[in-house]
Amino acid sequence: MDPNKKLKLLPREEYKGINVNDEDPIHYYYWPILGKMYQRRVELCLAECRGGERILEIGYGNGLTFINLNEMYAEIHGLDLKTNAAEIASIFEMHGIRTYLKQGTVFQLPYQEGYFDSVLLISILEHLKPNELKKAFQEIRRVLKPGGQMVYGVPVERPFMVAMFRLLGHDIRQSHFSSEKQIATAANELFREEKIINMKSIPPVFGIVYEVGHFVKG
Repeated sequence: MDPNKKLKLLPREEYKGINVNDEDPIHYYYWPILGKMYQRRVELCLAECRGGERILEIGYGNGLTFINLNEMYAEIHGLDLKTNAAEIASIFEMHGIRTYLKQGTVFQLPYQEGYFDSVLLISILEHLKPNELKKAFQEIRRVLKPGGQMVYGVPVERPFMVAMFRLLGHDIRQSHFSSEKQIATAANELFREEKIINMKSIPPVFGIVYEVGHFVKG
């Protein structure tokens, strides 16, 4: 892992004041073993981001990628359905990081055609139904520059993962509708695949639990 792509978080107490939603996983990032897995999946996505003028993160949540993205891009744009954009922006503004955040949906991105160098989605696409993926990818493709990249991360559901989340009080079967294979297949219809990266569990005995896709607008 490039040390420059190591996930850089705000002090833990600053995230406590950010009201994302009831299922916000930020506290897991600070747990001994599970935290490493949560951080690792984000780091794998960040490692694929090439840098440039503008990046759009869809589903930015509490902005945990923003410190890293600020070192790679001139402008950080974000779109999220639930978060208070002004609240998140003000917190990072205090750290010298300017962001351009909006509320909205991936199905109707409020940006002009060919605006972004990169679009990033971390643990977002699995929440879409298979018949919604094409519409989402069409919008992402529209706002990317020619040759621009889409980087996403999605869980690879294994019995271990389902059981682990149940222990944490989450039934992911109620919110995960598309598999990593369905997502990759839909992405390949509109983009050129650069690479697919698989992440194993920590410890690795449970096999692959997360997948990062890197696709390019041809």
